[in-house]
Amino acid sequence: MTEQTVDHHPDDAEKIVRLRGEGPRVVRLSRKAVALASAAALALVGAAVLFALQPASQDEGEEVFNTAGIAVADGLASAPQDYSQVPRLGPPLPGDLGRPILDAQNRGAVAALPPVGAQPPPPPQAISPEEARRQRIEQERDAARGSRLFFGGSARPAAPGPAAAAETVAASDPSTITPSPPPAFLDRPSELRTASAQGLVASPSTAVLQAGSIIPAALITGIRSDQPGLVTAQVTQNVYDSLSGRRLLIPQGARLIGDYASDVGFGQRRVLLAWIRLILPDGRSIVLDRQPAADPSGYAGLEDGVDYHWGGVVKAALVSTLLGVGSEVGSGGDSELVRALRRGSQDSVNRAGEQIVARELDIRPTLTIRPGYPVRVLLTRDIVMEKGV
Repeated sequence: MTEQTVDHHPDDAEKIVRLRGEGPRVVRLSRKAVALASAAALALVGAAVLFALQPASQDEGEEVFNTAGIAVADGLASAPQDYSQVPRLGPPLPGDLGRPILDAQNRGAVAALPPVGAQPPPPPQAISPEEARRQRIEQERDAARGSRLFFGGSARPAAPGPAAAAETVAASDPSTITPSPPPAFLDRPSELRTASAQGLVASPSTAVLQAGSIIPAALITGIRSDQPGLVTAQVTQNVYDSLSGRRLLIPQGARLIGDYASDVGFGQRRVLLAWIRLILPDGRSIVLDRQPAADPSGYAGLEDGVDYHWGGVVKAALVSTLLGVGSEVGSGGDSELVRALRRGSQDSVNRAGEQIVARELDIRPTLTIRPGYPVRVLLTRDIVMEKGV
């Protein structure tokens, strides 16, 4: 048996024993190349900053409107060209006598000026009592002749002038009417009577709902204050007479018909309702003479949803802002004609934006009452359901 000895090189042994392959080689950047690239980038940034900070050079634009060839009016041709050619004024003249003195000097007459600080001329003499009485009598006679007390049926009123017509139009416009201030509560006159002038009045019938009675109901149709309209409700509880409280007058299920006020003011949150008619289930009906409506707590009107239309106001403001910004873009470096056109369009755009915002602000809030909302009919007078009973 022969033994063979094989001599291996150390590198070959390392390759044989190695458990994993060679990793990727790391590529390193040159420090000089990085430094040069950084310096070039800084130089470009610095040049851009210096260029941006330099003042813009405005070239003289072409003359659009020539002012040298304008024809001068005849009245301005003889006027002084500058302030050095303006004639000097003389000494100040008295206020009341200045115009007569100048007229006399223009005519060639010599008018002596009163010395400064001189006493004014004496006032006119007082009118005698007889003269004053005579003048007063004449004034009273003229006033009596011009008075319309004796000619009230035949005298025609004078035609109203433009100012009166404008006042009439302004008074007829609901938006320009200013509400009169309410009278002060403490300034109201006191009631001096201690006893009522009216005596007791007997009830005309036992089937009566007296003033102050409440009819509970619920809305069948909703309310939206954008447009006027009718509203219907249904009585939710039986209503008995006011005298005994045992006689059924309005059964549950009766219908109420009314209308609501659509003239909503700014800041208003409640809708005012008035009930016109009551229809019983058997077909009989009675007129309610516009009895007011209240909520379950007794407050006048109903309050549910309020829409102030803020979305439209915000949109109008954004549109106005965009229009204003668009008119300002590119306003530098243009000729005089382009600038004039831009100024005109800018004013028009600004006015249009203001009108859009003003129109949205003039929209009154919308009040909404949902169907099924509880409501109460508050009677302000006696309602006789059956006469002679």
